[in-house]
Amino acid sequence: MKRERIVSGSLNQLFVNLENEWMIELSGVSKRFGNTEAVKEVSFTVLEGETMVILGTSGCGKTTTLKMINRLIEPDSGKISINGQSASDEKPEMLRRKIGYVMQNIGLFPHYTVSENIAIVPKLLKWPVEKTLKRTAELLEKLRLSPDCLSLFPHELSGGQQQRVGLARALVADPAILLMDEPFGALDNVTRSKIHTEFKALEELKRKTIVMVTHDVQEAFELADRICLMNRGEIVQIGTAKDLLYRPVNDFARRFLDGARLVLEFKCASIKDLWELLPPHSINAEENFIRLTEQTKVTGDQLQPATLSVWLAMECFNFTVEDYVSFVLDGSPEQIKTISFQELTGAFHHYQQQHIHG
Repeated sequence: MKRERIVSGSLNQLFVNLENEWMIELSGVSKRFGNTEAVKEVSFTVLEGETMVILGTSGCGKTTTLKMINRLIEPDSGKISINGQSASDEKPEMLRRKIGYVMQNIGLFPHYTVSENIAIVPKLLKWPVEKTLKRTAELLEKLRLSPDCLSLFPHELSGGQQQRVGLARALVADPAILLMDEPFGALDNVTRSKIHTEFKALEELKRKTIVMVTHDVQEAFELADRICLMNRGEIVQIGTAKDLLYRPVNDFARRFLDGARLVLEFKCASIKDLWELLPPHSINAEENFIRLTEQTKVTGDQLQPATLSVWLAMECFNFTVEDYVSFVLDGSPEQIKTISFQELTGAFHHYQQQHIHG
């Protein structure tokens, strides 16, 4: 069913897209626990293949909202639709078998082996053993897990391995929708960063519609296509990372990002965003392309893609006296700029000013 896509941020950011389909739609959803109104009239939609991250502090209603999508918690009012059909029209247990779920603190069954943990949903679906084994082997390869771990119990795995097994369990039945509740919260910072990189690169996830809950601002900005910022059970703002950074709708939205604002700006902006603000290359672009291509064979130096974030681009510099890095736009030898660290930071500062005052 084709729908118009309306992304809320500021009024001038609303736009229509008739090419995609809604996979998840919440309309006026509310939930009360005793005298506490945990979720108040929440409405949003998630496109097919989109990753929506629900961001907010503890107690803001984000996990309750997530659990209402697959009816782990029943809403008091409002409507939730999955692929155009009301979630309330289907038995909760049947609905959950169609939706992958990665819970907080991973949630592997401690008395089950890795193999048994992954096979839980296939058993409920009455898959043949051969089909389960084949799919498990496929996921182990994609998630970089050794087959040797199948006979191990969760406590025998590292935190990163446990996280991958939890993801394998959620993906084994190949659901179109994946719900993730603080999936990386139990990991240390180094492991979390590595898992984030793998998460973004995993082809298996690129065709999923994902709703993820987190309180980690940097995690949300790194993984989300759009972010739903919540406070006290209500949606404050929905938009892209740049919407939240440069077009906050109120003081809460602005203050929420203040502690990590500079890092987020470095990570949100790409070299491509800065391209017109960077100085022209100092030598002929085609000659530069040939020189760098030859140099790569000898030194391992290479052209960097302009899709690189400013944060990652800064890591390319060695900070020597004559330290320059070359970036290529859209892979074209005629679109190369060789710049210094000072030129990069100068262009970034100019970019910041444009967005802050734009």
